[in-house]
Amino acid sequence: MSKLINLFFCACLTWGSLGAAGKHPVGIHDLLAMERLAEPRVSPDGRRVAFTVSVTDLPANTRHTSLWIASVDGSSAHPVDQGGPVDGQPRWSPDGRTIYFLSSRSGSSQVWRVPVEGGPAEQVTRLPLDLGALELSPDGRWLLVSMAVFPGASPQESKARLEAQAKQGSSAMVFDRLMVRHWDAWENGTRNHLFAFNLVTGQARDLMPAMDADCPSRPFGGLEEAAISPDGARVVFSAKAEGRAEAWSTRADLYEVPMDGSSAPHRITDHPAMTTQPRFSPDGRHLAYLAMSRPGFESDRLDLILRDLASGRERRFILKADPSPHGDRSPGELNWSADGRELYCTAFHLGQRALFAIDAASGRARILVGQGSVSQPRVAGDRILFALNTLQGPDELHTVGRDGKGLARITHLNDARVAAARWGEPESFRFPGAKGDNVHGYLVKPVDFDPSKRYPVALLIHGGPQDSMGNEFHYRWNPQPYAGAGYAVLMIDFHGSVGYGQTFTDAIRGDWGGAPFEDLMKGLDFAIKRYPFLDGERIGALGASYGGFMINWIAGHTDRFKTLVCHDGNLDERFAYFATEELWFPEWEHKGTPWDNPAGYARFNPIESVDHWKTPMLVIHGEKDYRVVSTQGLATFTALQRRGVPSRLIVFPDENHWVLKPANSLFWHQSVIAWLDQWLKR
Repeated sequence: MSKLINLFFCACLTWGSLGAAGKHPVGIHDLLAMERLAEPRVSPDGRRVAFTVSVTDLPANTRHTSLWIASVDGSSAHPVDQGGPVDGQPRWSPDGRTIYFLSSRSGSSQVWRVPVEGGPAEQVTRLPLDLGALELSPDGRWLLVSMAVFPGASPQESKARLEAQAKQGSSAMVFDRLMVRHWDAWENGTRNHLFAFNLVTGQARDLMPAMDADCPSRPFGGLEEAAISPDGARVVFSAKAEGRAEAWSTRADLYEVPMDGSSAPHRITDHPAMTTQPRFSPDGRHLAYLAMSRPGFESDRLDLILRDLASGRERRFILKADPSPHGDRSPGELNWSADGRELYCTAFHLGQRALFAIDAASGRARILVGQGSVSQPRVAGDRILFALNTLQGPDELHTVGRDGKGLARITHLNDARVAAARWGEPESFRFPGAKGDNVHGYLVKPVDFDPSKRYPVALLIHGGPQDSMGNEFHYRWNPQPYAGAGYAVLMIDFHGSVGYGQTFTDAIRGDWGGAPFEDLMKGLDFAIKRYPFLDGERIGALGASYGGFMINWIAGHTDRFKTLVCHDGNLDERFAYFATEELWFPEWEHKGTPWDNPAGYARFNPIESVDHWKTPMLVIHGEKDYRVVSTQGLATFTALQRRGVPSRLIVFPDENHWVLKPANSLFWHQSVIAWLDQWLKR
């Protein structure tokens, strides 16, 4: 059995051994105090990087974001533009002398710019609506921005319609088709359209005026779904134009449109499922993008497509971490090398999020950085710049050579904060799980670990379910505050998790309470046997989203836990179908609709085993969660109370699927740990 252990501790890669140097055990206040680095963009000469830094203002219950510049060689880092709030998305001018960014300091989110060498920022756009994303054309003539407008209406007309809606006497909302709401907001009929803003004339033109579709923008990614050609003449973007099928279709295609809007967008791809992240090669001759193959599956493997723009011919590559049958990976965050010979991407890999280089001619891949969680890679001269975090510290910027050598760190924003705390030591393990497959997990030891003691155990169960809990610093489900509170923390990447090959990910379909539950129980048994300091009589399980579903499933199928914590989890999968917004998700996971495949929804439905519930449970839900609706949490609490099971309900009226506001995050962590203490430390 010992041969199955794969131990490694890679936090020393970045922060070194933290040991007992800190003054206090790590806790939620340490997480809240961290400065969060995001959105790095390298200057045209490759010598500097602009990025954003956000800090928590707990009394105001918000976060404040500022704009920073650092040298790529790590010699300096400093803030720029102290004139007001920064919404984000720094973008360099072609000459490297100016940085454009979004800011709401004028009352709405608009484009501003600031000289790199110092001076006041000036407002660039004064458009009628808030801007959601920003890119700058390589020739410096155009800004590509997004605004939420009514299809066929100008920004001015859209603003007038929205103001009229707000003033109407009735609060009624009327819908004739799905979606009626998404994530945490009700739909109002607007669409996120791309606009080309001419920096000479000051005019903005809708590049997709007749399209009843969105070009989505993403936090920290900006216009991830759009790319400007190197000559600044064309834009390629991804959009989902499925009409009434939008709520149950994952299909998105790529469209091309002239930057000046002189003609309508035309579709250039014809894939049956998701198509995303278009990226022009530096010479403009090729377009790289990512595409899924199976309709309706949001977690299908993404493959790399290289399109010859002159001939239209395409080549498809599968990202392979190794030549084994389970070595395929799903790439993300795609970028070209400066010479166009390689592409760089990140992908989950065996509990890490690795940085890969892909040869553009052959599709062969190699891992440049394989430990920790890498994100937001950018080319910086002859090196690659990226953010890196581990289980023992948050993102800092690093660079590495194209050969994967010479890893160097260039920012040190949180060194003092990390050093001020004592952290739990992580190590990885693997064990024989369901279906005879190796399953990977992580243990984080309690702070001030003493091998002669026995510690209560917190089992954290990830959501998704196509996700991973590994060597990553997270601000919502971070194991370190539990380790700081005296718990040994276990995380297991059960069947359905990503980073172990698509076959492993696919295994959860139609088997939500089967192999994943078996993996969790076998992993728990393995860890208790392997680590004698784990107290097998004092175990609590915690999970959110799919993890919340699993908590409700566990409640009806085992009594081995002393307590449970369910955050935003479904109790009734059948009703959840009719209340959620993205219908493709349950239709894929449960193999059809509830009327076409009722057995698929009944087989692993926690509500069917409520009569066996007896384990004390803390239930938490956000009222603005329109993915897993809040009545599911209320129903879970009702079942517990009616059965006389010790239970507590916490509701956040102002939170969605996540708990984002600093004061709410503080209350959440304090409440959860207090609940664990009540049942596991008495």
